Amino acid sequence: MNYFISTLKLRNETLFYFGIICLLLAIIFIVVSKFSSIEVLGLNAWIKPFKFAFSTFLYAWAMAWFIGYLPNFNATVFNWIIVVTLGFEIIYITFQAAKGQLSHFNLTTPAYATLYSLMAIAASIATIATGYIGVKFFTLNVTHLPTHYLWSIRLGIFIFVVFAFQGFIMGGRLTHTVGGTDGGDGIAILNWSKKQGDLRIAHFIGMHALQVLPVISYYILKNTKVTIALGIGYCVLAVFTLVQALQAKPFYKF
Repeated sequence: MNYFISTLKLRNETLFYFGIICLLLAIIFIVVSKFSSIEVLGLNAWIKPFKFAFSTFLYAWAMAWFIGYLPNFNATVFNWIIVVTLGFEIIYITFQAAKGQLSHFNLTTPAYATLYSLMAIAASIATIATGYIGVKFFTLNVTHLPTHYLWSIRLGIFIFVVFAFQGFIMGGRLTHTVGGTDGGDGIAILNWSKKQGDLRIAHFIGMHALQVLPVISYYILKNTKVTIALGIGYCVLAVFTLVQALQAKPFYKF
């Protein structure tokens, strides 16, 4: 672990510290949730900023690690795109949580509608920037990496980008629930609906391909063909949960 931390800091100091800040915020939010009675749609309001902060921590450190493999690549612009766009999202989500207000799908006032639109723009910019890094893993000479590991990074970024943009399905509908209204009975922390279709499941599964595929490929599979098969299967799983949600079916009946 000490090797990983020290190497990560050397590879990309900006995203390293941004990840640390997001992790600390996630810890603060989960602690605050134990003492706060503020709710949004029947769920403790601080769970959402916790999820976004922790997810951003995982993303920042994953991208910091991967970018370190790209030869002669200046990551400064990419780093600050991520810090500004995702930092803005966390700040606004936290601000709304403290007020007991929705951050996403909130068009109740012109100000909230504008800020929600800005979040969509910020997420799009961050996703496009991530896709650009993915292209670099195809075009730059990274043959020093094991082939199976290189393909896991490529597929992880590709699936991440596809299912990050899947968020526009929720944005267009102004809801993440299909067959009911947002809120209600859901699983712990993630709050995925137990009774209706939930578009967040595919969003979550797809975006975390960024971490899941490289870890499994590097430490377990160590085989290019099996890694590619895993990536295809993982993508199929994410698509399946999306189709199921659009049919108003819960992913699993708890």
